[in-house]
Amino acid sequence: MVRLPFIAGNWKMNKTVREAVDLVKELKATLSGVKGVEVAVAPPFTALDAVRREIEGSSILLAAQNVYWEEKGAFTGEISSLMLKEVGCHYVIIGHSERRQFFGETDETVSRRIKTALTQGLKVMFCIGETLKEREEGKTFSVIERQVEVGLKGLGPQELRGITVAYEPVWAIGTGKTATPDQAEEVHRYVRGKLEGLYSKIISEEIRIQYGGSVTPENIKGLMAQPNIDGALVGGASLKAESFSKIVRFREL
Repeated sequence: MVRLPFIAGNWKMNKTVREAVDLVKELKATLSGVKGVEVAVAPPFTALDAVRREIEGSSILLAAQNVYWEEKGAFTGEISSLMLKEVGCHYVIIGHSERRQFFGETDETVSRRIKTALTQGLKVMFCIGETLKEREEGKTFSVIERQVEVGLKGLGPQELRGITVAYEPVWAIGTGKTATPDQAEEVHRYVRGKLEGLYSKIISEEIRIQYGGSVTPENIKGLMAQPNIDGALVGGASLKAESFSKIVRFREL
């Protein structure tokens, strides 16, 4: 099965509204005419509306970096799926390792967020990945297995069609270290096999699995050459139009 490559930029806590608009203006120009790849950007919450207005009419989709599992209420500082839908989001990133590491996210809270987002019609980039300590201790696959099983618990086959899995080894995020294409492919292949066991071969072949972790124009082509790597969740390199555009245009490198 041919899966449409999906390249998404996670801007994290970067870019003022003005800077965000300037960046997507550049991206619109540099990505004009690109076909055969889905592209999304995830600005900070404060810039979502301005970016949405700027990308209107283009092929770039809007994503959010996180979401809460309640629709509304006394949850100071949180954002709901309804709010994200209203502002024009298509995707939401859930379970990023920085959320797990710094803000107490667990596999269980990730699962709650995923269910709510899907119910409200958002598509999800579901992040999984092991730490350096876990990899060195040979726990990579047991960690991935737990994250996938708990994160997707209770979801049916139809709901899975709204999910993109993003494998991001924690030891490679923002460190300049990248999993080799073979290392990444090994985990992606394992994830696809796990999805087949939980659901079916048809479902597992449909779901896209992105790689994330110090993705650059220099390593994207080697990663995308792997049979089970269907795209990238890009951090630092998505903050500059030139580098992100090269990653999106990986076939031309």
